[in-house]
Amino acid sequence: PYNSRKHFPLANDKVLAKGILEKNNIPVPATYALVTEIWEIDIKLEQLNSQHEIVIKPAHGSGGGGILILFKKDNGEWFNHAGAHYNRSKIKYHLASILYGVYSNGDKDKAIIEYCITPHSFLTSIYSKGVPDFRIIFLQDMPLMAMLRIPTDKSDGKANLHQGAMGIGINMSEGILTQGYFKNKYVDAHPDTGFYFSGKKIPQWQKTMEIAQKVAQLIPLKYLGIDIILDEKKGPMVIEINARPGLQIQNINKTGINIIINENKKNLLW
Repeated sequence: PYNSRKHFPLANDKVLAKGILEKNNIPVPATYALVTEIWEIDIKLEQLNSQHEIVIKPAHGSGGGGILILFKKDNGEWFNHAGAHYNRSKIKYHLASILYGVYSNGDKDKAIIEYCITPHSFLTSIYSKGVPDFRIIFLQDMPLMAMLRIPTDKSDGKANLHQGAMGIGINMSEGILTQGYFKNKYVDAHPDTGFYFSGKKIPQWQKTMEIAQKVAQLIPLKYLGIDIILDEKKGPMVIEINARPGLQIQNINKTGINIIINENKKNLLW
């Protein structure tokens, strides 16, 4: 009831959302190229010759589908986190798949090629493969709940819970990690590295929350999830907004969204 359908494109189209955030000085990853038609692919790939790390993702994708993180080695060849080689033909095929709607329910899509965030050392100390992110859920500009989504070996470098990533609860007022939730069990350490994260203080948490608050006030959707990655050099950067942020965050934080609303004494209809 808090999200009018006319505002859904702000969350469903990453290009549209990113443009609004950039105009309002919200930190986001720089766009290297935007591919909208098949004939553009070769031209846009030529623009990447000077880059050594890139992210390719669909503008209308969801659930982490179609996101490809690539690193260029000294020999000029591209590889993903798992070490799989991506030659030019393979990259072109992936871009074409995005454009033809493979990751957007068959709808024509756009492919975004952008700056690859280097996760903060605090995050890589927990797990060094892939890119973790923070998700913060807001209702009527009020932060309700937050979690850290961190990849595992099962998720292949992706921070998507449905693909096997782990969620870690956050004490928002103090910026401290609480318990993790993985394979329907609560844990205090990463399942692959054994790193004990419970009770660790998150760097730049206040700045992260300030950025998220600005986004919540800027976007007309009043129930939304804001995804932020902490870059080693650039700090917190917004990567996505969600009009349907999911409810698994309640299990991860061991509490319900309604409980949080009541605790904040907000007279809101849920």
